[in-house]
Amino acid sequence: MVTTLLVATVALAIIFDFINGFHDAANSIATIVSTKVLTPFQAVLWAAFFNFLAYVAVRYWGFHGGNFEVANTVAKTVLMKFITIQVVLAGLVAAIIWNLITWWFGIPSSSSHTLIGGFAGAGMTNALFLGANAFSAVNTAVVLKTVAYIFLAPFIGLFIAYLVTILILHLCKRAKPAKAERWFKLGQLVSSAALSFAHGGNDAQKVMGIIYVALVSQQVITAGTPMPNWIPICCYSAIALGTMSGGWKIVKTMGTKITKVTPLEGVAAESAGAITLFITENFGIPVSTTHTITGSIIGVGLTKRVSAVRWGVTINLVWAWIITIPISALLAGAVFVLARHF
Repeated sequence: MVTTLLVATVALAIIFDFINGFHDAANSIATIVSTKVLTPFQAVLWAAFFNFLAYVAVRYWGFHGGNFEVANTVAKTVLMKFITIQVVLAGLVAAIIWNLITWWFGIPSSSSHTLIGGFAGAGMTNALFLGANAFSAVNTAVVLKTVAYIFLAPFIGLFIAYLVTILILHLCKRAKPAKAERWFKLGQLVSSAALSFAHGGNDAQKVMGIIYVALVSQQVITAGTPMPNWIPICCYSAIALGTMSGGWKIVKTMGTKITKVTPLEGVAAESAGAITLFITENFGIPVSTTHTITGSIIGVGLTKRVSAVRWGVTINLVWAWIITIPISALLAGAVFVLARHF
């Protein structure tokens, strides 16, 4: 049954995807803007196009086997018997609040972990009201995998970026600097496109999973039935439009504050980030694109020297990552208590 609360929840989910787009736009355009390969406006158009192209690739080209594995994983974060429309609504509201707070202060936190933390926190609070153990509401395997990749994704990105940078430097050691610089600027168009493609495929799917369980909770569709086409179309469109709106505070942090990035290093960082996301998407792991590209940028900085990375900024980012899930969960719990009255 379609209710006003369900419509409001779906609308909030699409709004969250839009916010996710401008909050995480820095992931795919920060380096290409800081190296002046594209203007900010050109960069967001470029990234938005490839965000949406990810949907076309999965739905019509059979990319990742034509399956939205990340969406399936997120949908299983909370056990179905503890999911109500109020749980989904509370999770989304909490995720939007935390995303806007971190965007305002220019902190590149994870929209993915914000959403998962909010969803889990609301589900756990519902379990308490039902007289059950809070932790019995969540799928432990999904949550532990997500938490593990808070730390693993940046290190994977860092490792791949370090190797790619060393490889590029070795292959191009006899190239003329001016000519190499031109080629790397062109290469950044390709690497940033790949990262935007991976970002769209990874992040849009998380909200798809949330909308799906909202529909199941209201018996609009039955669990296990194929996802209606309008869900991915709306989610991929929203994240692409959000990317087009920018997110310049976070672009500044990602593009200049962690380490100074050249076109060569931009290619390496973006390529490493894209490779990491493609691998994790294939296994349905909802990793953070923010964490991944941050680790990749650190990786290219380390090829110069350890002091090239501004560790003070990096440590502050890590703390933001660590507190995102618990704060989102607590916010969602508080919102759920209010939402129970609707």
